[in-house]
Amino acid sequence: MYKLHSLCQSGNSFKVAFLLRALNQPFENGYVDMFQGVTRSSEWREQANEMGEVPVLEDGERVLTQSGVILSYLANKHGAFGGRNEDEKLEVLRWLLFDNHKFTSYFASYRFNRSFGPAAPDPAVQAWLLGRIDNAFNIVNKHLAKHEYMVGDAPTIADFSLSGYLFYPENESDYKLEGRYPHIIAWLERLRAIPGWAFPYDILPGERIAPKW
Repeated sequence: MYKLHSLCQSGNSFKVAFLLRALNQPFENGYVDMFQGVTRSSEWREQANEMGEVPVLEDGERVLTQSGVILSYLANKHGAFGGRNEDEKLEVLRWLLFDNHKFTSYFASYRFNRSFGPAAPDPAVQAWLLGRIDNAFNIVNKHLAKHEYMVGDAPTIADFSLSGYLFYPENESDYKLEGRYPHIIAWLERLRAIPGWAFPYDILPGERIAPKW
């Protein structure tokens, strides 16, 4: 059985959990108390992930980190959600890279600063991130105006990756999708219809925390 080391606030962990459930693959949860500094400890980094991040997926003796790598591994291993031909696989990779560098990267940082950071966020930093979020979200919204899914006519790991943080409560980011990104909203509804989808706080370990700032 797979073991997924994560915590419920991690959208990158949710991406993996959602895919495992969509693949009908049981997994064991392992809680990582990131807010108490576990991932910053030298012991955890030596034993679990030198990058100091979750998710970490155990598949027997194989240990994988970085959500894009884990999603790609699972799609390849189980022959699903990875793209149906070489062109689609390359397109999936293109969107995974865009997500990791821009779409999730900016949004997750903005949300963390507002809800979970150790100090009130710097307004200048938040404003800088907000401009990057708007740009990335407009790109995806425009793409989804012509496509039901990010690649091809069926869900792929590109969809799992890009959507991961968007299923969390709006008050954690205070970033409104309604009225601004109608095609993203419709896409999220299609993804919720995938067997295996669930609310992140219902399937990942740890306790829900109210936004701090």
